[in-house]
Amino acid sequence: MIKLYGTPMSRASRCLWMLEELGVKYENVPTQVVGDTHKPDYLKLNPNGHIPTLDDEGTIVWESLAINLHLARKYGKGKLWPDSETEQSQAIQWSFWAMTEVEPPLMEVLLNRAFLPEAQRNEAAAKAGEVKLQKPAAVLDAHLKGREWVVGSRFTVADLNVDCVLGWATTLGKLSFPQYPNLSRWLETCGKRPALARVFKR
Repeated sequence: MIKLYGTPMSRASRCLWMLEELGVKYENVPTQVVGDTHKPDYLKLNPNGHIPTLDDEGTIVWESLAINLHLARKYGKGKLWPDSETEQSQAIQWSFWAMTEVEPPLMEVLLNRAFLPEAQRNEAAAKAGEVKLQKPAAVLDAHLKGREWVVGSRFTVADLNVDCVLGWATTLGKLSFPQYPNLSRWLETCGKRPALARVFKR
């Protein structure tokens, strides 16, 4: 059986969402960042000492968006894995984009508005991250003009991977994007996925 190490209140939520979308059987092995990830048995799976880690019947994959691409490619044909090679490449492109263009400035916001203890937060740093987020937000908003989904004509791993990064802006960073109507509409649609709701009802 597929095993996913991590907890819903971590980057593992991205992979739990994918597994729920796919409807495959899996076991979520509760693994905490503090206390579990540096144990010898876990380091054999992921020498980086991070979560999540996927054990797909002996195939070990780490890095949350890479896990999602693996799962979509293996189990999501005709569903979350795009049909054409061109769209598959675009899904990979947008997944990398979410990590390189969106997550760094977003983490500045999240650290200073959600993750750090109150006494260590810096609202000026959060606002600086918010400003930096405007560029990738504008890029995605322009891309979504006249289209419902990031790649192709249905919800795919591209949407899931981008939303599971950028969606933190609205849920944890207390941000909204009213100046980007295409992006706002897309974020709202992705956020209503039943599979996503199931992750946090566990």
